[in-house]
Order: sequence, then C-alpha cells, then structure tokens
Amino acid sequence: MGILDSIPHVNAVSSHRPWPRAVVTEAGWQAAIDRLVEGGLTLLGFWGEPTAVHMAMLDGGSAAIAVVTYECPAGTFPSVANRHPPALRLERTIHDLFGLVPTGADDLRPWLDHNAWGQSHPLSGRNASREVRPYQFLPAEGEALHQVAVGPVHAGIIEPGHFRFTANGEHVVRLEQRFGYTHKGIESLMQGASLEAAAKLASRTSGDSTVAYAFAFACAVEAALQIQAPRRATLLRALMAELERLANHLGDIGAICNDASFALMHAQTGILRERCLRAADVAFGHRLMMDVIMPGGVTRDIAPDGVSALRALLAELRKVFPRLIELYDNTASLQDRTVTTGIVKAEYARQFGAGGYVGRASGRDFDARRALAYMPYEALSFEVPVLQAGDVNARVWIRIREIEQSVALIEQILDQLGPGGLETALPAGTGGAAREGMALTEAFRGDVLVWLRLDGELRVERCHLRDASWFQWPLLEAAIEGNIIADFPLCNKSFNCSYSGVDL
Repeated sequence: MGILDSIPHVNAVSSHRPWPRAVVTEAGWQAAIDRLVEGGLTLLGFWGEPTAVHMAMLDGGSAAIAVVTYECPAGTFPSVANRHPPALRLERTIHDLFGLVPTGADDLRPWLDHNAWGQSHPLSGRNASREVRPYQFLPAEGEALHQVAVGPVHAGIIEPGHFRFTANGEHVVRLEQRFGYTHKGIESLMQGASLEAAAKLASRTSGDSTVAYAFAFACAVEAALQIQAPRRATLLRALMAELERLANHLGDIGAICNDASFALMHAQTGILRERCLRAADVAFGHRLMMDVIMPGGVTRDIAPDGVSALRALLAELRKVFPRLIELYDNTASLQDRTVTTGIVKAEYARQFGAGGYVGRASGRDFDARRALAYMPYEALSFEVPVLQAGDVNARVWIRIREIEQSVALIEQILDQLGPGGLETALPAGTGGAAREGMALTEAFRGDVLVWLRLDGELRVERCHLRDASWFQWPLLEAAIEGNIIADFPLCNKSFNCSYSGVDL
C-alpha cells in the first residue's frame, strides 16, 4: 500500500518521478499531517512556490516516498508546524520567501529574512511592502536565570550563527538558535538556470558536501528526464561520495577531541584528512571534487595515477586509524567529556527524522544508500552502524564505523571499475511539458534531498535543496539542555550541522 492510498487526493501529477506526487484538498493535507504526527510517516522535505506548498514524506518501514501538494491561490495553507514541530523552520522559510501564510501557526517570526533583502517575500512574484520588526527571542522566566549571547561572529574560520543561551548558573535551561546570515539566494538563482549552471549552484549549497549535492541534483535531473548515467560514471560518483565522507568524518573526530582539549587526536586525524584531500586532487583534479558530477554522468574520468593514490590512502588508513581509535577509547579524560554528554533521545531522532550520525547514534536506522539502493549502491556491500546511547561518544563511534565502511566501499569500487562510458547524452529541449524529478543521496551528515521542475527547454523552473541539518539543528537545542555551557562547543561539533546548508 502506497502513502497516497491513505491520503485523499485530487489528482496525481504524471510528470513527477521517480516517486508519486499528488495535489490534495485541505482534508488530504490534514490527513498527511495526521500521519506525520502519529509517527507513521517521516517528514523528508517541505517547500513552497508562489501559490503552492509541497511536503515530501517517507514511510520508514517500506522506504516508500511520496509528495503531497496543497494549492493556495489565496496565499494561505494549514500550518504543519503547529502540530508537527520538525516542520517549523521550513514553514517559516516558506513564509519568508513566498509570503504564504500558515494558518494556525504559533510562530511566524522570520527565519531567513534579516531585513537585508530590500523587499519582503522575494520569490512570491509580488511587490510586498517592507515591514521591519525587531527579532524576538523566546522568553524564559525563572529565578536566577541569565542569558549568554554567542555569535553570529565566532572565533576562527567558521560560518556565522547566533546562539542564545538561558542558563541557571552554568547549566543551560534553554538554547535558541538563529541562522540565515549566509543566505545566498540559491533557490532564486536556480530559476531559469541551465542544467550546467544549476548543477554548479547545487554543489555550492554546502561546500563540504559538494559531491553529495551534485550527486543528488544529477539524480533528480536524470529521474525527470528518465535517463540513467553509465555504470562507470555511477561508480565514480560513489567513489567521490565515500572519499568526501572519509575526509569529513576524519576532520570531525579530530575537532571533537580538540574541543575536549585532546589536541593529539586533532593533529593526527588532520593529517589523515589532508591525505584524503590530496588523493582526491590527484584522482579528480580538485581537493573537494567540485563540478565533476553533472546530470548524465561525470565530466572527467579518474586520473591514470588516481587508482594508485587511492589504494595508497586506504593502506595508510588501515595502518594508522585503528591506533588512533584505540587511543580515543583508552583515554579516560576524553571519555569523561564525551560519554553521557549531549544526549539526543531516540524519540526525538525518530520524530525529526534525523539523518546521518545524529540519527544513527540515537537508534534511527536509516541510510539513503541502503534504504533507496540508488546506483551503484544496490550492488555494493556495506553495513550501517547504529547505536542507542545518543551522546557525543556515540556520534564519534558512528563516524568511526562509517570510516571503516567507506574504506571497504572504496576498495570494492576500485575493484569493480571497468571500461565504460562517462556520460549519457541529455535529450534536447523541445518546448514540451514541464518534467519533475526528486532524489535523495547520503551525504556525510545524512540525507540530502533535491526536488526540481524542468521546463520544455530543460532549464530549471524551480529547485529546492534540503540539507540534513534542517532536522538536526533543532535537536542540538534539546541535547544541550541540562548540560553546562562549557560543553556546548563539544556538543555542537559532535553534530557539525551546516550553517550554509540551511541558509540557502
């Protein structure tokens, strides 16, 4: 039984692939929200257009996915967030960008709009009057409470974000975040872009996940056009994705240890991360492998000496990494900082559909590579580590186990690389009907979603990109409650959510 079978809908959109999309009445919209609230479905994405809103939902048991659309020519739609909190920041974003008003919403404060755009609701297609209001943080009342404001400017090279702590002594009573400082207008820039230009924009949504975003964008385009990249190209895509995962996980493990004043691990994992980036540069001509994945395939083959560079990297990781993990596991002062710190409850991870190491460290067993088995992972063997503790230590161990799996995956891919094409030609634009596509890929943080609509000339009519961080950042607010302020950097780094990915 599909998701839409239990949700009243008006009509299905035949041009949407690979999963169904249907326009629903208000009763159907409320029925979809009911399924989210009951826990039968997980919110995958929530985005808008000038006169419509869309929700993508996942059935975790069957891995079925569907999109429901509510048309709102009057400029309003029934609020999702007033019944399902994971939708809140996305709902506020829809209001900021398109001016659509969620009726019954408890929180209509701006999310991306910092009164710096020169106009309100820039993607609405309407000239909206500018109303400037000071941003109001949520109040906290109680005896002996005080507030500590951190950011948006931080020490070192880090993206901007504001954290407002309310504390009783050293213990955090509430944390409230505010982002949007790195808003780039990507969804606006996407409109009317060619596929090549749009792919480059997608890969720059969050630079540390450039491969994952490019992969998802390419798969969404290929779904819309009903084409497949050649097998060799898909293997190279996965090779780059696993190399990106390796580099980021190594960097995160070191940074977490550094925030617990264990600089030795930071230095050693930093060396291994640098080895990954150099191997990527040798193999694909760019340390971050930017602009190699494009709709239809890849723009370049692995360099002649790329395979040997990657095999040398794997040999070094197999030699050095186990010693570092033993050091981590046997350093009591480090364990004292990470064990039982910043716990994410399993029920929160499930409710918010937390992906990646945040969700899997708290018992949510979801990985898009396995659940959706997109090419070439359907023919690769790997395990998805899951733990239950939900603390900083568990998030470190998920990364450790995923590094081990990525090493094994890269070796499998290198063994399977055979001759073959790198690109499937895209069909020519014929001025026909619009086509829609959606894809999920597994970035190092968790699942990345891309939804798009292409016009008859194969230009982007609308594109929405959703980072895993949208559903992880709110859980950091919950995880730090009851911990001391000094543990926030440790908790924050164990999440390592993307600022840029949620600022769009």
